[in-house]
Amino acid sequence: MCGLNGIFAYSTAAPSPSRRELLASRDRMLTRGPDGEGEWWSEDKRIALGHRRLAILDLSDRANQPMLSADGRLAVTYNGEIYNYPELRKGLEADGCVFRTDSDTEVLLHLYVRHGTDMVSQLRGMFALALWDDRRGGLLLARDPYGIKPLYTANDGWTFRFASQVKALVAGGAISSEPEPAGIVGFHLWGSVPEPFTIYRDIRALPAGHTQWIDQAGPREPAPYVWLPAELAAGARQPAAPDEIAPRIREAVGESLRAHLLADVEVGLFLSAGIDSGALLGLMREAGQEQVRAITLGFDEFEGTRDDETGLAAEVAQHYGADHHVRRVTQAEFEAELPDILDAMDQPSIDGINTWFVAKAAHEAGLKVALSGLGGDELLAGYTSFRDIPHWVSMLRVPAAVPGLGVAVRHAVRTLGLFRDRPKAAGMVEFGGSYEGAYLLRRGLFLPFELDTILDRDLLRTGLRRLATRGRLHDTGMTPDPGTPVLRVAALEACSYLRHQLLRDCDWAGMAHSLEIRTPLVDIRLLRSLAPVIPRLDSGAGKQALAFAPSLALPASVAQRDKTGFSVPNRAWSNAPQGSRPKTMGAASRDWALRVLQDAPAVKTQASVLAA
Repeated sequence: MCGLNGIFAYSTAAPSPSRRELLASRDRMLTRGPDGEGEWWSEDKRIALGHRRLAILDLSDRANQPMLSADGRLAVTYNGEIYNYPELRKGLEADGCVFRTDSDTEVLLHLYVRHGTDMVSQLRGMFALALWDDRRGGLLLARDPYGIKPLYTANDGWTFRFASQVKALVAGGAISSEPEPAGIVGFHLWGSVPEPFTIYRDIRALPAGHTQWIDQAGPREPAPYVWLPAELAAGARQPAAPDEIAPRIREAVGESLRAHLLADVEVGLFLSAGIDSGALLGLMREAGQEQVRAITLGFDEFEGTRDDETGLAAEVAQHYGADHHVRRVTQAEFEAELPDILDAMDQPSIDGINTWFVAKAAHEAGLKVALSGLGGDELLAGYTSFRDIPHWVSMLRVPAAVPGLGVAVRHAVRTLGLFRDRPKAAGMVEFGGSYEGAYLLRRGLFLPFELDTILDRDLLRTGLRRLATRGRLHDTGMTPDPGTPVLRVAALEACSYLRHQLLRDCDWAGMAHSLEIRTPLVDIRLLRSLAPVIPRLDSGAGKQALAFAPSLALPASVAQRDKTGFSVPNRAWSNAPQGSRPKTMGAASRDWALRVLQDAPAVKTQASVLAA
């Protein structure tokens, strides 16, 4: 797990890259890679690559990056882990390849020689990479199918820049800080910035599951090589029989867990009181991990309530014989850490505080790698959204199709002051008749019509136009149509909330503590294995099957417990009064959003409005 960056002066009229800029950008990512640093320059000084290393596989210096091929033709800088690299290496060695390291990085070089840009389709893991091909005079960028690892780019028409963090690109000093209206509006709608936008107009995210080629003609449009809705749609065409659900989940999740244990350092675990992390712990022990260090957060404010996870987590740890560490976090520590949290947060987010502190605890325990149960609800239909969204669409499809009715109902509800405690109710008819609109109702912090009292109207108008929210949700999560209600919601959750909020928060919060967070339930091979099962998942069947995936099933106290979520007491910490927002945007979330915005230079001018 690392940080990468680079500068490519592809136009002959562009000045050569600045070493000062390259190093300033690279070293803004120090915590992503405290174990080593590197830089590489082409002979003509038109392309430069930078790297910060967190050593997980092959801890020797020979695995440092940027890494060159034996003939010097290729140079790669890479962030992530390729979990199937041992089998890929075995095949390459059988084909005559000679390896100089035991790292997964070197596999990328040999694969590219044989398969070119198509090599990314063979990779199983989380990754962002940049590979320079001197013979072709071009640069290949690629990002993993789910977007677990980030990669941001900037192109001014002369020079192409890229890095693992937005703030790293800004630190180079050559990129405008002009705000991106779509990024600002997107944050207010979702609580995170939806890709490909960032809060800066000149910086874009390479979309998940895409490659991009850049040469002297400039950057090509990013091209998809994996498309999650299409993968899920395959499940609708060949649904599994009901009696296949439990055994297939047991086998596929166990296989993914074993793949994610690949490391030359100790692998720990984030342990909550939920099914996902508890099942992973059971499967870790089953996979032969004799001793597992499990980290749980505790808060005095939650003591004695159902939000206190320490007791049940301790029961699970004892059940599987884990070395359990409970890390208590206080309000004083939160307030002291807040400047560092905001500095590490690469883009505005209303989440991630929990991951920040559990990653900090893991780092304090001496861990460099920890598994997380993230992604289980999106994969196995664990959210109430899997029930609510299809119900809303079925109920509201007909009235929503009547021209103008939704807008008329919205105006009437707001004019009459109805549903003041549930402001989204005004948009039910307008949005609830389609999966994309119902998903915005379910996941959005605000609906678009609420933002006219929060944001400058010109900025709002421009941002909404550029976002094209429902159209973008349709294009990224519903094309092709996954085919069944459960699969449609699974696609929307995976391509929106999981990708833009949970995985991104996992990356910046973990990397702030030089910790690699691995997500065995977010894995393309696992998705393909379970796609035929997902259409059959209802009434908690998927999560119950996961609870029984280990040979020694989870205790009933955990398996039968209602879902609570992985939260922190930010309402108590902020002393926020009870607000009138719905549960998805409580007063504490609004207060946190304000703090986040105040730290984001591109949106400072908008922050004060949230204080009203």
